Amino acid sequence: MFVTGFPAGAWGTNCYAVATAEGEDCLVVDPGQASMGPLADLLERHRLRPVAVLLTHGHLDHVWSVAPLTAGKGIPAYIHSDDRYRLADIIGSTFSMSREQLLSMTQGALELTEPEDVRVLRDGEVLEIAGVPLTVAHAPGHTEGSVAFLADRDAERPPVMLSGDLLFAGSIGRTDLPGGDPAAMTQSLRRVVLPLDDDTVVLPGHGETTTIGRERVTNPFLMDLGSAPAPRGL
Repeated sequence: MFVTGFPAGAWGTNCYAVATAEGEDCLVVDPGQASMGPLADLLERHRLRPVAVLLTHGHLDHVWSVAPLTAGKGIPAYIHSDDRYRLADIIGSTFSMSREQLLSMTQGALELTEPEDVRVLRDGEVLEIAGVPLTVAHAPGHTEGSVAFLADRDAERPPVMLSGDLLFAGSIGRTDLPGGDPAAMTQSLRRVVLPLDDDTVVLPGHGETTTIGRERVTNPFLMDLGSAPAPRGL
């Protein structure tokens, strides 16, 4: 599996492209604010052709550019059914902020609008799009429909988790925004994260790549699911 990406926009949301290899069809994960230019460069550089967009959850910093990326191209966007409603009101379902202020950041483009073709994900569903097998792990807590995408190990690489805002290097996603639930987050960490192999590579929604083994011994939210430093991310 080939994975590459970059942090996009004011919130530094990691946007990823996932494929079997360079020069192939690919999945785009979480195209956030100001991601279209860097994403176009990345796709051209690696000769990748996007055929689907996967969304780890519906907050605007992760879905900002999904409409212009997919519009008129026959590219579906996938999101968990519990976060589907967020795509109909991307701004209002994330937090209270001036709609005019946010819309001014789009400079008249299609950002922050509902995608044309939205398909819902289910917990445990196995996707094989562009030849890339990924398992959907429903992981509520940050939002009701937050998910992680899991790729099993193969002969060439360890397992991979595209964690969205479930797990970061040294932290976890916020639970104080609409749809957040601290108890659900705790259960998601226990059910989805803790059973993973230590060499699982974590590709988070914000910040640096890490591993489950590293987080197991350094992340206070995994070491002690009680009080810890403030979570990050939108």
